[in-house]
Amino acid sequence: AIIKELCHIALESLGQYWGMMILAAGLAGLAAGGPAIDTSADRAKTPLDPGLRRIGTVRPRSADQIAGSNWTLGCETLDRGFAIWDEYKGYIVPLGIKTIRLQGGWAKTEKVKGVYDFAWLDTIINDARGMGLNILLETGYGNPIYPGGGGFDLAGGFPTSEEGLAAWDRWVEAMAKRYAGKVRDWAMWNEPDINKQHKPADIAAFNIRTAEIIKRIIPDARIAGLSLASSNPKLLDQCLSALAEKGKVDLFHWFIYHGYEFNPDVSYPKVEALKATLAKYSKTARMRQGENGCPSETATRFALSNHPWTEYSQAKWDLRRMLGDLGHDVESAIFTICDFNHKGREINRKGLLHATEDKRVDGIKLAYYAVQNTVAIFDDTLARVTVPAVSVMADKSSACFAYRHVKTGAPLVVLWDNSGRPDDAFVTRPAQVTVKDLTFKEPVWVDLITGRVYELPADRMVKAGAFTLFKDVPFYDAPVLIAEKAWVLK
Repeated sequence: AIIKELCHIALESLGQYWGMMILAAGLAGLAAGGPAIDTSADRAKTPLDPGLRRIGTVRPRSADQIAGSNWTLGCETLDRGFAIWDEYKGYIVPLGIKTIRLQGGWAKTEKVKGVYDFAWLDTIINDARGMGLNILLETGYGNPIYPGGGGFDLAGGFPTSEEGLAAWDRWVEAMAKRYAGKVRDWAMWNEPDINKQHKPADIAAFNIRTAEIIKRIIPDARIAGLSLASSNPKLLDQCLSALAEKGKVDLFHWFIYHGYEFNPDVSYPKVEALKATLAKYSKTARMRQGENGCPSETATRFALSNHPWTEYSQAKWDLRRMLGDLGHDVESAIFTICDFNHKGREINRKGLLHATEDKRVDGIKLAYYAVQNTVAIFDDTLARVTVPAVSVMADKSSACFAYRHVKTGAPLVVLWDNSGRPDDAFVTRPAQVTVKDLTFKEPVWVDLITGRVYELPADRMVKAGAFTLFKDVPFYDAPVLIAEKAWVLK
């Protein structure tokens, strides 16, 4: 009765279908012992005051309301028991991301030689498919029950013995057969380059070995190759060269890189170099950012450690990486849905959800709502304007990209201060934004961290032929939008 009454109250106040969907997921979280998703207009709180009149809030859209988008959500480490699927699965669909990354877990599946127990992974994959989600299933790691069977965790080596390699082949084949018709997208062994014993030729050979098994079972499988921790173009070139020598580049639909930077915007010279390197070997394969995220507190281990991160700077970092990737035309992963306790190391706090030491979800971070706002706006109904269409004059360097809605032609401009690491300040400065060949009728200013929508005074917009100048646009180190009111507040 209490749940019914809560649903009734929420639907009356929101008056929209999305409220019902998100509230239902939030109540599911409560039923599992986790916090309910906040559906209020002030769900994401910061000290931001842009000096404009607020007129609304971006409405989140659940994954089933979005046809397609650029984003993948990390649901990793379940293969090693570092997180609990049932703790966070109710938060996935309301976030709005349609593809999740999973890891296969040979050591968890085959604990006795020759005996496979896929029950743990069956549950996750069936749940995800029931939610309407697409799955990117990553192979790896190894299995110590076999001498020379490879390491079972990050930086573990490939299988090396004849027995270990044969057992690996059997497991990959069994997994491909089991999930044929359920999983089309696959990825190779995670971050093989961390293990310095793996040379580019070794990585290429193991990728070929694994991909050919999957392709034999699932001919239309789309496979992401390499899964490199590095974004070093030289290493990519060496791996692709080794694949090309065997005539096997075309086994792969994508090639994955990770590459963490304290300022996410400094990543893009390397990203463009990676794309140019791949273009030498393939006309069809694309680069794909396969794992990036930011801690919400100071960490001593893992990527981006030993820096005083907070929930504020985490949310800014995640959005800058997401929209930087989109602006550079690469598919993009958010790492990760939930904090996880990496056994023998420490809790990795890059999650959008906060988790306790015993892996229970006990909080929803600002980054969750910021990502929710972003994916509600940036889906496949937007097309990037690739010709120079926007420029920004400000006291700091900027990133800026322009988009059009593919059906209505409604324009959208996103910009942020990219000059340094995201910090905890929410003080805006004025920027002068010039757009070309983009027609705005009733533009608004949107802060993506909070999702708040503000009126842009008429005297801030000046038209001159093909150009429109937006004067004194509030600007800071997180993405903000100039967009059409009717489209943003649809």
